[in-house]
Amino acid sequence: MANSAQARKRARQAVALNKHNASMRSMMRTAIKRVRQAIEKGDQAAANEVFQKTTSVIDRVADKNIIHKNKAARHKSRLSAAIKTMA
Repeated sequence: MANSAQARKRARQAVALNKHNASMRSMMRTAIKRVRQAIEKGDQAAANEVFQKTTSVIDRVADKNIIHKNKAARHKSRLSAAIKTMA
């Protein structure tokens, strides 16, 4: 347990930041799932539209260092490749 006032404050801040980061990660995962669902339905136009929004979400999460930039690039690359193979 934190003993100093500074340590108690940092513990409170860590809880709040963890909650925010978890929310951002969840938002990203949901966006990725939406793209995968559009791909499974076979509608390439809809998949492209959802992919553009998802790319924005993934980049936002990576810019905040919630996930590594290479992980973001990997997700975008794999989703893009999956959409291209639909043609």
